Amino acid sequence: MNEKVILSGLHMNLTDALKATVMEKTERLFKHEEHIMRVRVELESKTCSNTHKDRYVAKGYLELRGSSIIMTDASNDLYKSIDRLVDKLDRGLRRRSRLKVVKRKQSLLSETIALSNQPYPA
Repeated sequence: MNEKVILSGLHMNLTDALKATVMEKTERLFKHEEHIMRVRVELESKTCSNTHKDRYVAKGYLELRGSSIIMTDASNDLYKSIDRLVDKLDRGLRRRSRLKVVKRKQSLLSETIALSNQPYPA
């Protein structure tokens, strides 16, 4: 699954620990959905000029059949941002699958109502 995960860093160096953490966390996404084509994770470091503290932004792009899922999270701790980003992506996947089930049930219900409203053939 490592070939399906693309990791990039903006204004920061990607250490082996960061790479391992991202790979470990994104494995959970592949367990929930087997039709994921690609997961792109962008990690960015921003320094606020007022406080001189680093702010870390993690952006995730889940490329699936149909529409993609895009989420972002920012915090003062990079590992915390990665954890929350993967949680958001996971929730997005679960929401998408729930909506598919609801749409199937609605279409099935509308078909049965349409069939029940037709008069019987003579």
